[in-house]
Formats: sequence, C-alpha cells, structure tokens
Amino acid sequence: MEHMRILHICPASRIGSPLAPESLQYLGHQIQRLSIDGLQPADTDPITADIVIADACFDLSLAPAIAEAVAQAGITAPIIVVLSEGGLATASAKWHVFDIVLTTAGPAEVEARLRLARDHHRTNASYEGRQAAPGTWAVTDAASWHSSVPRTSEGEPTMVVSGALRIDESAFTAHLGERSLDLTYREFALLKFFAMHPERVFTRDEILRAVWGDDYYGGTRTVDVHVRRVRAKLGKDLENAIHTVRYVGYRFSPESAAARGDESESGAARGDESESGAAHDDGPQSGGDEESEHEQPEAEPNEEDVKV
Repeated sequence: MEHMRILHICPASRIGSPLAPESLQYLGHQIQRLSIDGLQPADTDPITADIVIADACFDLSLAPAIAEAVAQAGITAPIIVVLSEGGLATASAKWHVFDIVLTTAGPAEVEARLRLARDHHRTNASYEGRQAAPGTWAVTDAASWHSSVPRTSEGEPTMVVSGALRIDESAFTAHLGERSLDLTYREFALLKFFAMHPERVFTRDEILRAVWGDDYYGGTRTVDVHVRRVRAKLGKDLENAIHTVRYVGYRFSPESAAARGDESESGAARGDESESGAAHDDGPQSGGDEESEHEQPEAEPNEEDVKV
C-alpha cells in the first residue's frame, strides 16, 4: 500500500485530541496536524500533501472556510471534510471540497475515499497538463485516460472527456475547452449520457429512459427540446456533434463536429431542425411525439431547470 501525506486540519482547540476519523490512525499514512490558523500564505514555505482532511465534527464553520484557506496556502491537494452524522444536513457543494466522510467511518472506507480523492486529483492534473492550446484539449491517449478515471459505485466514470468536452460528475460541472457550460440538471445529465456513448445511435425512448428514468411519464418530445437547448449552449464549435438520425433519434459524434456537412443530416436533417424550417424533425409519426423542436412550446420551469 502506497503511503500518503495527509494534512489534517482541525480547530485549534482539537489539536491535541484524537484524529477524526479515528480509524485514520490505523492506516499508516504520514499525518501532519495543523489548525486552520496555522496554514501559511503561499509565499512562505509550501506544505506538501496528497490529501487534506478537515475535521469539522465540532466546528462546522471550518467546512465552508477550508477550501479558501487551503488555496491561499498554495496547497492543491483534494479536500475531504469529516462530519458527525448530525452535520450531514449542512453539507453543501459551495464548500468546494472533494468528499465528506463520517467520523465513525472504518479503516477500509477511509482508505478507499483517500485513494479515490488522490487518484482523481492526479488524473485530472495529468490531463490538464496535456492541454494542447487555449480552448482545446489533447486527446492523444484518451483511451488510457478513460481507463484510469475514478468511477461511481454503479461503474460510471465521475469524469468524462470527449474531445474538447470535459464533464465532471463529482462537481456537476461541464467545460468546453476553457469555457464553462451553464447547464440545468437535466441538460447536464443528457450531455453526460451522450459523451459516455459516442457514435452510438439512441432512440428518443432509450434516451428518455436513461436520462429521465422509467418513472417519467412525459412524451419523447421533451428529448428534442433538451437536445436543442444543449446544442445552443455548446455553441458553434460543438453544436452539430449531436446528430439527428432521421426516423430514429440522435447520435453524438464529437470527432466529426468540425466537419459541418460531411453527412447528409448536416444538410437536410439539420435544416429540418432550424427555426425557419417547415419539415418535422423525424417526419410525422403516430401520437405526434416526434414533432419538430422549433414547434414545441418552451417547458415551464421545473425540477429539470435547476442549475448545477
């Protein structure tokens, strides 16, 4: 087992108290303990650490302050916040931390979370280091990069990279090159689904089940509406990576996004979707669910339109 350098941050009053989580002491890692006030500005001797663990069990005010304090100290390691069970209700994405763990977590769980945080950080830093030019991302060894990406308990990657598109599920962020995409929750889920399955054709029903779930009872036209919105937010550089496959559904082809018009759908089918076009997206079908996107009324704001 590779030993890690752990920076354990806690309130000054708990410097002499047992570690939190207590199981951390049994893992054999190198641990340095400091109070949050003991972090020095980045212009002094920098502290090196693989992981920062912030003990907020008895002082929840430490959690929202730790990310800024660590950044000011010039430390780039991922942050894990330790909470009591009662503190879970306060957990927030605004803390800008990688993970949270309960103070009662056992050694196996703590070790797994430490490795996940460290490996995610290393992989992300390595990939960003291969940035080819402003606004673009090198993908020369994307296959090996994907194989090392941390995954959720369901086996899905927490980070998806497809060409210039980078989607981080753990932080609910999506970037196209250096541009952050302002997506709603459902738009984020839809784009992630497409990016995870490039070059595969999916029907609207398949997309609906995968992104909205089996308990969604709306029509498939909502897929067209959300595809249109995602295309608009991707902009001219990547909007036509989401291809319309007539009479079927959609295919995500990031590698051919720059070649506008290399397939028939970039002419006739794409024209079907334009605001001035008169034809339906997939032609008339029973029930009218495959109605053209531009003929759809905008959906009222709902849970799908919550920003991530």
